[in-house]
Amino acid sequence: MSLPLVAVVGRPNVGKSTFFNRVLGKRLAIVDDRPGVTRDRNFAKAEWAGRPFILVDTGGILEASDEPMDRLVREQALRAVEEADVLLLVVDGKAGVHPLDSRLAELLRKTEKPVLVVVNKLDNLPNDPSYHDFWELGLGEPIPVSAISGKGSGDLLDRVVSALPDVEEEAEDPDTLRVAVVGKPNVGKSSLVNRLFGEERVVVSEVAGTTRDPVDSVLHYHGKTLIFVDTAGLRRQSRVKDSVEYYSAIRTARVVEEADVCVVLVDATEELHHQDLRVIEQAWEAGTGVCILVNKWDLVEKETNTAADFERQARTRAPFLTWVPFLFVSALTGLRARKVLDLILEIQEERHRRISTPEVNEVLGRLVHRQPPPHFRGREVKIKYGTQVTEAPPRFALFANFPKGVPAHYIRYIQNGFRDAWGFVGTDLRISLRESSTDSPYS
Repeated sequence: MSLPLVAVVGRPNVGKSTFFNRVLGKRLAIVDDRPGVTRDRNFAKAEWAGRPFILVDTGGILEASDEPMDRLVREQALRAVEEADVLLLVVDGKAGVHPLDSRLAELLRKTEKPVLVVVNKLDNLPNDPSYHDFWELGLGEPIPVSAISGKGSGDLLDRVVSALPDVEEEAEDPDTLRVAVVGKPNVGKSSLVNRLFGEERVVVSEVAGTTRDPVDSVLHYHGKTLIFVDTAGLRRQSRVKDSVEYYSAIRTARVVEEADVCVVLVDATEELHHQDLRVIEQAWEAGTGVCILVNKWDLVEKETNTAADFERQARTRAPFLTWVPFLFVSALTGLRARKVLDLILEIQEERHRRISTPEVNEVLGRLVHRQPPPHFRGREVKIKYGTQVTEAPPRFALFANFPKGVPAHYIRYIQNGFRDAWGFVGTDLRISLRESSTDSPYS
C-alpha cells in the first residue's frame, strides 16, 4: 500500500516551508524571510485523522527566470505536480492575488487533480476576510491559514485528508516480510539482491545511481515470503541535482516507511560517512527493523579485531547503533550471504516480541528501585507501572504522577534496562509517559 503524495507549491516567499514545518510539528525545512531559500526538496511522512501521507515541500516557482538554479527549482517543483495525488497552492494573503498565482492556478487546473488554495499569512483569523479575493483563481473555496500560529491548519488538513485517494488494502500473507535494501549509491545493493536470488534480478553497473525505481523480488525462505525491494541510492539532498534522481529518493523514502526490515549497506573500504548514518537513522526512525551489512568485506585487509573495530567506531558516532546488528559480507563472493536471510528473520521476530505486563513491571520495579527518577520542582516523581502497548516497533507506556517531569536521560536509562532484559535487537524501542493517579507499587 503506497502512501499518497501531497505537494506544497507556490511562488517564492509565500510560507510554503513554514506550513510544511507546521504540519510536521518540527522545523525540518529551513525558513527565512528571503525568497528562494528552499532549493532542495524536503519530504516527510505526515498523518492527520489516522491517514498517513507523504508531504513534499517544493521551491518557489519563478516562471520567467532563466537563472540555472531557478530553472532547476522550477523543474523539480513541476515534477512534484506530476507525481502528487493532492496539490496545495500556497498564496500570500497579505499581498493579494499575484499574476504568478493566476498562472500557477491555470497550470494546476490542467492536471485534473484535487487542488486546494491555501491562503497563508492571515494572522488575524477569523477576523480577516481578505482570503475571499482568491476565489478568482477558479480553484474552489480558498482556505485561510496562518502557518506561523497554526490558525486554520486543522480545517485545512481535514480537507487534505478528504481529498486523498482511496487506497485498497491488499490482504497480505501474515508471513510476508517486506525488506528494503537501502544505502548510498554504488555500495552494492543490487549485487546483494542478485546474490541472494542466485540470478540477475536487477541491473548492476559501476555507474552510481543505476537503480531509479524500487524493484520488488520475491523469495521464499524457511516458510516465510520475503519481498526484497532494491532502492535507489540515497544521497545528501545537496547532491541531488536532477528531478528524476530526487523523486527516486522520495520513492525510496516511501519504501522505507512501508518496510518491515531495512537492510542498510555500507562500504567496507571507506569510513562510515555522515550520509551512511543518516540513511540508517532514517530507517530507524521509521520504526522498521534495521541491520547493517558491511559490504565488500573481501577487499579489506584483515587484522585482529578488524570487524570489532569497525563496529566500535560506528557506535561511537551513533550510540543507538549499539542495538543494531552488523554483518560483514561480500555480495561479489557470497561471503555470509545466507546469514543475511537468517538475520532478517531474527530481527522481524524481535520486532514482534510481546512482553507480559507482570514481566514488564517486574523489570521496571528493579530499575526504579536501583535508580529512582529525579525530583520534579521539588516533588517526588513516581513511575507507578508500565505495559507494552504495541509491537513492530515495540512501544511501552509508563504511568507516572508527573510524566512531564521525567527527563530524557532517565527514559534512556529505562530503555537500556528493558533492552538488557529482553534484547529487541535491530528495532527501535519506544517509551511514552502517561499520567496516573493510582498508588505506586514501587513507592
